[in-house]
Amino acid sequence: MPRDEHHVVPNSERGGWDVKRNNASRASGHYETKAEAMKAGREMSRNQGTEFIPHRKDGTIQNPDSHGTDPCPPKDKK
Repeated sequence: MPRDEHHVVPNSERGGWDVKRNNASRASGHYETKAEAMKAGREMSRNQGTEFIPHRKDGTIQNPDSHGTDPCPPKDKK
């Protein structure tokens, strides 16, 4: 079963940054700065229990975060 995700990605046509669900054709939101997009995207991800995956301008993934059921949770070191 594919996991639900929210991505923060640069918008090459309009400038700024978009928050998009995985496999969505349209953005959930468009923001002028990455900081605004990160704040809004993280809130959307928390509310909907999805994986939060920010991208850099070159498209590489930067510090993903899980707000849902993590398929690979970290092992407890205790």
